[in-house]
Amino acid sequence: MATGRQFFGGRIRRRKRRAWFNLPLAPLLFGGLIVMAAAGVRETGLDTFLLDPPSQIVGTITPRSFGLCAGGTRRTCVVDGDTFWLDGTKIRIADINTPEVSQPQCSSEAALGRKASVRLAELLSGTSLDLRAADRDEDRYGRKLRIVERDGRSVGQMLIAEGLAHEWRGRRESWC
Repeated sequence: MATGRQFFGGRIRRRKRRAWFNLPLAPLLFGGLIVMAAAGVRETGLDTFLLDPPSQIVGTITPRSFGLCAGGTRRTCVVDGDTFWLDGTKIRIADINTPEVSQPQCSSEAALGRKASVRLAELLSGTSLDLRAADRDEDRYGRKLRIVERDGRSVGQMLIAEGLAHEWRGRRESWC
């Protein structure tokens, strides 16, 4: 019998040779991840390690009245269900997407977009609000991306619960 070959059922088969880089490295890598995870759990606690860290509050809105935007000058008003102006700064609520009011794809989207805009104005008016940082500071249109909280609850999640918004998944979803 020749080296590297064996007879099996009358045929000659070659054994596969494994180079050092073909060795299974998964147990080694997995073990390293477990060690790093354990160190993180000891330092910060299990709940902090497993959950995304809360974003920082970057601003607080004092109680004021928000109306719907009209005309050219926009200081403090609601553009649509997920965008508003605050003291001359345009803010996009980062965790939701609402129906369009300026270029809707169908009449039901236009009607739902108007409802979302009015409801956002109601939710923003008359109470203090916290603005939290999102995954990035601005979108491609120069709007500040923020998660807006009222009494510790996300305004975006409130609109989702009322059927006036979708959770933001990186792209617009159809309302028609």
